Amino acid sequence: MRLFSETQRFNQWWIQLINFSVLGLLVYFLYKWFVLDEAVDKVSATNAKGQIVVIVTMVLSYGLIYLFRLKTRIDERGLHYHFLPFHLSEKTISWYDIDKCYIRNYRPIAEYGGWGYRISAKHGKAFNVRGSQGIQIELKDGKKLLIGTQKPEEAQQVINRYQKS
Repeated sequence: MRLFSETQRFNQWWIQLINFSVLGLLVYFLYKWFVLDEAVDKVSATNAKGQIVVIVTMVLSYGLIYLFRLKTRIDERGLHYHFLPFHLSEKTISWYDIDKCYIRNYRPIAEYGGWGYRISAKHGKAFNVRGSQGIQIELKDGKKLLIGTQKPEEAQQVINRYQKS
């Protein structure tokens, strides 16, 4: 195997449940305002500005989670990653800059405080979406980076291929 590529998203069942709850709440609000002609909390059925603020906020919060995406690629040049929306372009770590690179099990909450874009004084940076396996990168300058993966065996095969050369 010469290339490893993976794209991950926050699509766990509980995130989907929260998102559909927000969508259901928005439908309920619209029903109260436009069908029953009743107020929702302090936003009356005639308060267009308040309704717009509530609708835009809920739609943005619903759609925001679908924006997040972690792309990882390993090839002969090095390891490439792109965590949208935090990185505007793909970041590359050359094999020449890497001291060690391997797959490891980690504890997301204990080591990094959860999932997402995380920074730990002891463990370095982490970009993870789910699970507890990742590509641990230790750079020659002493910095550490962990990139979560759902395909640890495939990633390790490609790492082994290029780390030897």
